[in-house]
Amino acid sequence: MSTATELREKTPQELNQLIADTRRVLLDLRFQNASGELDDTAALRRARRELARALTVARERRAGEPVVTPAAPAEPEAEAAETTEETTEETDE
Repeated sequence: MSTATELREKTPQELNQLIADTRRVLLDLRFQNASGELDDTAALRRARRELARALTVARERRAGEPVVTPAAPAEPEAEAAETTEETTEETDE
């Protein structure tokens, strides 16, 4: 298990290799767990966290790239208020 500091010291190639290896290990652990062969179920959690740590460091290195965030959904209260105003106007006529 690597700490984030240790991961930051790795070269990009080493980090990419670690990500690929950890994904393979995680896949194997999932299959073992599904088939009932996995004795150490905490290994799944450790592998997921290791992968997340490595992916986070990789993302930090690409910090110059724009981060795409999903558009915020419209507030339901504002839509409800508009609908209420429209129905009120129709009933006044």
